[in-house]
Amino acid sequence: MNGNNRKKHVAFYIGSLHKGGAERVFVNLAGYFQKEGYQVTMVTQYRYPDEEEYLLPQGVKRILSDLDADELSGSRIINFYRRLAKLHRIWKSVQPDLVLSCIGKNNFMAVVTTMFTKTKPVVSVVGEAKEEYPDRVMKMLADILFPCAAGVVLQTERAKSFFTKRVQKKTVILPNSLNEAFIKPRYEGAREKRIVAVGRLDANKNHEMMIRAFAALKDKYPEYTLTIYGEGELRPFLEDLAKRLGAADRVCLAGVVPDVAARIEKAALFLMTSYSEGVSNALIEALASGLPVISTDVPSGGTAELMTDGENGLIIPTGDLSALVEAMDRLLGDPAYAGRLGMEAAKIQQKLAPERVNRLWRDYFDRIMDERKA
Repeated sequence: MNGNNRKKHVAFYIGSLHKGGAERVFVNLAGYFQKEGYQVTMVTQYRYPDEEEYLLPQGVKRILSDLDADELSGSRIINFYRRLAKLHRIWKSVQPDLVLSCIGKNNFMAVVTTMFTKTKPVVSVVGEAKEEYPDRVMKMLADILFPCAAGVVLQTERAKSFFTKRVQKKTVILPNSLNEAFIKPRYEGAREKRIVAVGRLDANKNHEMMIRAFAALKDKYPEYTLTIYGEGELRPFLEDLAKRLGAADRVCLAGVVPDVAARIEKAALFLMTSYSEGVSNALIEALASGLPVISTDVPSGGTAELMTDGENGLIIPTGDLSALVEAMDRLLGDPAYAGRLGMEAAKIQQKLAPERVNRLWRDYFDRIMDERKA
């Protein structure tokens, strides 16, 4: 309780609750703080149809910050200032002690609109910093505004180097917690002859390289199939690619499915071939499942934060088809070695257990809110 005998109040600010990695993290954190007795508010700019959104835990209030139809003008500049003013009014009205924001411009909005209020802003960078702030203007705004925040949350040590020393002084590294569905004993039975991947079918995930590598090894390992869980705009291209490479009957684009944990836990191999990621939830979950994993070394350091090459998986350079083929051949050809990597990978369950990670977030938030009270 605060000195005035009210609950500590934590708010979260994000574009929407559309199903994605950052959105899931925010919903999970909101649920944790609500269960711990905090007052929790979720502020989103947009609302999508219920079937496309994560559901908020009971007791978490949601507020939309986008302009209503009657608030819009014909000028983008005027609308921008009206959005700032509306978000500022929300903080003044709701009066959270702390607001956590994430993703690109949302972080700027949180810092600017909490000025001259009692709310402490904490900004977070959940993806590749160079992609969230890709040009000189965005980078300059981050360097100017982030030092004004109460804190800056990053997911990897490597991400710090993108920012100035002034920003780095405000940073803390906080991981995402593991989905509870993946906290269970590792499957120890015979492995299915399946190679699996999870991720949106877009250019960044580079499923093209995955399919090409599988096709290069399909005759050497004729019993194996490749299943990719996810949906996206590249489905027609990837289906055609598999057909052209003579692997259409062994490559399955399975779409978005429920209970991914149960679908991948018996697989022989998990692949992540992205060009860039923050700290990939799909990679975390594959490691926690005890799968032998091959992953690209994404620039953010997300893979290196989770894996040690040759210890709990294999790490390859981004975009390196020959390295992927070699790594796949190594693990498919030596199931015993692959199994040892998977056993080590499963130990991440303890490191990223929700009760441990959520406590880190709570201690960090409490420290900032207690400083505010003092």
